[in-house]
Formats: sequence, C-alpha cells, structure tokens
Amino acid sequence: MKKITLFFLLLSATLIAQKKVKVDLSNPNATIYTHLYFLQPDSYHPEKAAAVIYDKESEDAQKIAIKLKKILDGKGLKVDFSKVPTSNTFSDTTGFKPGNRYVLFPYQMPEIFLEKIEGSWYYSPNTVEKVDLLYKSVYPWFTETIQQIIPEFGHKKFLKIELWQYLGIIILALLCTALFYVLKKVVYFTLRKIQYWIVHKSNEKINASLKKLTRPIVLLILSWFIKALLPSLQLDLDINTVIFLVLNIMVTVFWIYVFLKLVQVVMSVYADYAESTHYKLDDQLAPILDNFLSGIVVFIGILKLLTLFGVEPFTVIAGASIGGLAVALASQDTVKNLIGTVMIFVDKPFHIGDWIEAGEVVGTVETVGFRSTRVRAADTSIYQIPNSRLSEMVVNNKGLRAFRRYTTNLGLRYDTPPELIEAFVKGVRKIIDLHPATRNDAFNVEFTGFGDSALLILLNVYFVELDWNKEQESKHSLHIKILKLASELGVDFAFPSTTVMIEQFPEKKGLNTTYNLENDRINKVIDDLGEK
Repeated sequence: MKKITLFFLLLSATLIAQKKVKVDLSNPNATIYTHLYFLQPDSYHPEKAAAVIYDKESEDAQKIAIKLKKILDGKGLKVDFSKVPTSNTFSDTTGFKPGNRYVLFPYQMPEIFLEKIEGSWYYSPNTVEKVDLLYKSVYPWFTETIQQIIPEFGHKKFLKIELWQYLGIIILALLCTALFYVLKKVVYFTLRKIQYWIVHKSNEKINASLKKLTRPIVLLILSWFIKALLPSLQLDLDINTVIFLVLNIMVTVFWIYVFLKLVQVVMSVYADYAESTHYKLDDQLAPILDNFLSGIVVFIGILKLLTLFGVEPFTVIAGASIGGLAVALASQDTVKNLIGTVMIFVDKPFHIGDWIEAGEVVGTVETVGFRSTRVRAADTSIYQIPNSRLSEMVVNNKGLRAFRRYTTNLGLRYDTPPELIEAFVKGVRKIIDLHPATRNDAFNVEFTGFGDSALLILLNVYFVELDWNKEQESKHSLHIKILKLASELGVDFAFPSTTVMIEQFPEKKGLNTTYNLENDRINKVIDDLGEK
C-alpha cells in the first residue's frame, strides 16, 4: 500500500513539474508566452516577465513589461499563440520589419515587435523607447485619477465586470447619445458647405444623399470616441477583445457605407453634368461608373473585414490576382467586350438614341452595357451586339447627320411637251424653295434621262428635321404639293406600260393626251405657288 501511495505522489510531482513554466527566450513564441504568463493574476511574477526586456534594470524592466501588457489589453489585442513562430531563426517577410524580427500585430500595433539579440528574443529597444508614448496614446490622461477615487465597493465584480465599470459604460453611452444629435447637425452642415464649395451646385437629390451620408459619418466619429475612452475602463482582456472586434467591424461597415453614399453623391453631380451636355452617351456612362466604383468600394471593404479576422490582405490580393488571371483566361470574350465598352465610351462613335447602321444591324441605340450594346430595329425587335465586335465594325451613325437627304425620280409621260417639263421642274424648285422643312440652298430638280416608261426628273432634297417621324411628315407635305402642281399644270405621271402603235384605222382616234400649252396659264400656276 505504501508503495502504491508513493507511486502516485511521484507521478503527481512529475506532472506538476511538467506544467511548471520557466523563463524561455529561445524564440518569439516562448518570449511572448513568458511575458504574458508571468503577468496573469494566478501566476503573477513581474520579475520573471521583466526578462523579456533587454538591458534594463529589474525595476524599470518590470514597469515596461507591465505597461506593454496593459497596452495590448487596452487595445483588446489577444495573442493567438498558434500563429506565433517557434523558430529561433525566424525572419520577418511581411515587409514591416525585415530581418530577425517578429511584429505581434502588424496592422493594429506595428510599433510593438520582438528582435533577436545575442541569440535570444526580446522586445526591441525601439519598442521599449516608445512604451510611454504608446501607453499615453491608448489610455486617456484621467485613467489613473479614476482608479484613485473609486471606493472599495466599486471594485466588486458581476460577470467579470466591476461596478464602477458598469457606471462608466452607462456614462459613455449617455455621452454618445448626446453627441449623436449634436454631431448630426454639425456634420450635415459641414458636408453641404464642402459640396457647394466643390461643385457650386445643389439640388434635392444631392441633399438627400448628403443626409444619408451624415449618419454613418457621425457613427464613425462616435466609434473613434468610444475606442479612445474605452481603455480607461480597464475591462477584462476577453471583453475588450470582443468589444474592439465589434467596433472595428462596425467602423469598416460604416466606411463602406460612407464611400458607397459618396459614390452616389459624385454620380448625382455627374448625372446633372451629363444632362447639361448634348452627348446622350454620358447619361449611359453614369450607371456603369456607379456599378464599377461601388464594386471597388465593396471589394476593399471585404478585404479590410478579412484582416480583422486575421487573414493576411496580401494573401487575399495574391489569390484574387491568380483567380482573376484564371477567370480572364477562361473568359477572354468577356474581357474583350469590357475593353470594347471602354473604347466606345472613349471614342463615342454614337450616342443613346442615335440611328446607326452596323453591319447587318440597323436601328436605334437604346443602351450601352458592360458586355453589349442594345439596338432596337424599325420593326421593334432587339439586337444585342457584343461591344468587342461593335468597336471593330464600320458604324454609320445616321444620328450625327446634319440633314436628312431624300432622293427620288419623278417619272413623266413620254408625250409630255418640253414646255410643260420645264414648267414642272421650275414649279418643283419653287415648292422646295418655299417649303419650311427643306434646305433652300442645296437641292436638285433636273430632267436627267429617259427611262423605260417615263421621262425621269431627279429630285434631290435635304430635310432639316433629323427625327424620322418628322422626316416622313415633311415628305408627305412635299409630295402633296408636287401632285397638286402636276394636276394644275396638266402633267401626268407615267407608270410601266406597253404601247402598241396602230397607224391608220378608219374612224379610230389615237389615245394621245391633249396638253394645254398656254403660257399665261402656265405662268399663273407657277406664280400662285408662293401664295399657297
């Protein structure tokens, strides 16, 4: 029985000896563990923790070690030892501190790092020099004063939080509430002044966007305010870690929201500018730019959120670059279309609403998207043309014409006398000259040749109205006036026919039309055109 008891005593002593922690400075992991372990309440030995400070007196080293831990606790920075290197020859490759150095929190607190000195790992001399400045930047000046005036009962704990800390949280919440209403008015007034100073313009849409932008900016300011005052409450590290993580997530989300609203404000200003120009393509560029800029903001915001959870941003960017390259190789057509879109907006071969001819497609441009351009044909059908093809096509933009040209041939009967042909041509010229929808300085009305069934009168005219419907109305008006002229002159229009000539049959008369060639009558018809 004595032997069994002695065996268990020796086994217990061995297990206790195994759990005993010694000062170890052989690698970054061991040094940080030594520092933090010997400053815990149940293993508090500041003289051992002071070993991590190089070339300092014991008392000074203890103060520095304690302040370093308080700085980390005040910022809610909890060390994940599974990620801390255990190699004695570790070399920092992040670019923050090259060489045999290790930065604990490169993005939150890059000033605190370890350095290999004489074969052991210590907090760097540079970190030691900055301890007091870092401590003052983390803890407000009144932190020590609060500790001195708190009565004994205020240190009683409930759910790991002391009573005085509950009171501090309530006071901080009341301060934030009061500041919220004050800052909301100040920030909105400031934003309006800045916006007007930049663009000298204001409208309902911009003011509405500024109001939406005000709230997240105020919440950002309050988040910084809380982060600045929270360390003075000296909450437990686990609680601080959770609170700071939540605050950092909120700040990142607020920043994403702020930049998204800022994009809306910028695009509202751009939309007003686009409306003031005659380039309709600028109107189409607004939503595309909006989507592009919003995508960049969301991507950077997600990247920042990932860093809060310990993900290296360089790893994410490298992965995104490799993934982007793979996607680009797998979808070359999409990339070509995107480049084609850029070329269309740069060259501006057409605008929204223009009537274009591109290859076999003829119609009105409705939208220009990231991948393709939508064209509506005259029969209301829709054509989706990839922008990569469209940027390489020969595009006939009829929407950029200064005038609409109309050319046709008027066919008169072969038996029309030359005098009436001259009168008809003269009358048509006068109709065009007096017509309000045609150019009177550039047109052609000439007897140009002999057709199979008619004498051909060339009609070449330019309409000043560019709208297709207006052009048809102008044609209608012009045609009616020409028909009336022909009727009053007694001129007939020919149509395809075959004439059989019969020379002499008793008591049969020919089919020849009898024309009235009185000069006075013809001149009166021409002169009356100006009065109609």
